[in-house]
Amino acid sequence: MKILVCISNVPDTTSKINFTADNTAFDTTGVQFVINPNDEFGLTRAMWFKEKQGATVHVATVGGPSVESTMRKALAIGADEGIRINAEPTDGFFVAQQLAEVIKTGGYDLVIAGRESIDYNGGMVPGIIAALLDINFVNTCIGLEIEGDKVTAIREIDGGKETLETSLPLIIGGQKGLVEESDLRIPNMRGIMMARQKKLNVVEPVEAIHAIKDKTFDKPAPKGPVKLVDAGNVGELVKLLHNEAKVI
Repeated sequence: MKILVCISNVPDTTSKINFTADNTAFDTTGVQFVINPNDEFGLTRAMWFKEKQGATVHVATVGGPSVESTMRKALAIGADEGIRINAEPTDGFFVAQQLAEVIKTGGYDLVIAGRESIDYNGGMVPGIIAALLDINFVNTCIGLEIEGDKVTAIREIDGGKETLETSLPLIIGGQKGLVEESDLRIPNMRGIMMARQKKLNVVEPVEAIHAIKDKTFDKPAPKGPVKLVDAGNVGELVKLLHNEAKVI
C-alpha cells in the first residue's frame, strides 16, 4: 500500500499573531511553525500502516523553502520520502489543485489529509482533492482499518459516530481520534539523522486557479474588564449574570 500524507506548515498555537501591509498579510516574524495537528494525527496513523502492513509513506506540502524543516520532522518521524510543491499556498483551492496533480501521478492508494488546518480553518482541501480526482472521500475521520482494498472508516457526526465501508483508492480528512495525542511521536536522534538522507523532492507547481484572495485580517476584540464577586455573595452574582451578562 502506498500512502500520501498531506501536511500543512502552520504557526504554533502559542505564537503571537500579527499582520502587516495594512492588515492584508500575515506577519511571520518570530513565529514558530509546526506540522498542522490534524495532519500529525494522520501521519501517525500512516506510520502504523507502515509498521503493521509494510506500507510506503510519502508526505507532501505546498510551500517555499521555509517549510522544509517541518517536512524533515515528518521524515524523522518515519515517512519515507517528501514532496515539496514550490509555491505559496495562497488559498485552499489552489493547494488542492497542486496536491491533486501529485496524487494523480504518484499512484497512491490512500491519501490522508487533516480535515482542516489550524491557521485558516478552511476545511476544504481534502474534499476538493476527492472531487478533482473522483475518488472516495471520508471526512472527520476518527477510525481507519484497511484489509486489502477494503476499508472500514469511522467518522464523527453530530451527536455520535458513523461507521462506513468503502474501498481504495481513498482520501480521508483526519482529526484527533484517528490516533490519540498520547500516540503522537517525537523524532528521536536516529530518526533525525536518517531524515537527512531521505529524498525531499521539489517540484514546480502546475498552472492553477487562484479562487480566493484575502482582503483584510482582523484580530479578535480584546477582553473587557472583569468584575469580581465575593464567594459568599451569591445574590450579587445571580444579579450580574441576569442583568449585565444576560446569560440567565
